[in-house]
Amino acid sequence: MINITVPKPDVTITKQDNPELSNIYGFTDFHLITREKGGIFMFYNKNDELLFVGKARKLRPRIKKHFEDTVSPIKNHRDEVTKIEVCVIEDPTHREIYETYIINELKSKYNIDKVFFR
Repeated sequence: MINITVPKPDVTITKQDNPELSNIYGFTDFHLITREKGGIFMFYNKNDELLFVGKARKLRPRIKKHFEDTVSPIKNHRDEVTKIEVCVIEDPTHREIYETYIINELKSKYNIDKVFFR
């Protein structure tokens, strides 16, 4: 049997109410997310429910793209996102395994691919 545990987040940023600084959908701390490394990211709502899990070779640009892109699976739910957790995972195979595991173990709400629990 394979034992997988959800990695601890390296960075967690939360949405600000009425942010004074430059922001994207209320998030002002994007600079804390690495631009050059790969990993997985998780979007949560105000009730700490997992909304979406994704992976990227370069984390910050990919996360920002979810808030700007017209084809993102969360495009109609961006306002629900209040917390973003980021785990740096360099190995692409490990990213794939963690993403699929988290989607199914924590029952991500808006992931439509790699879902086995529905």
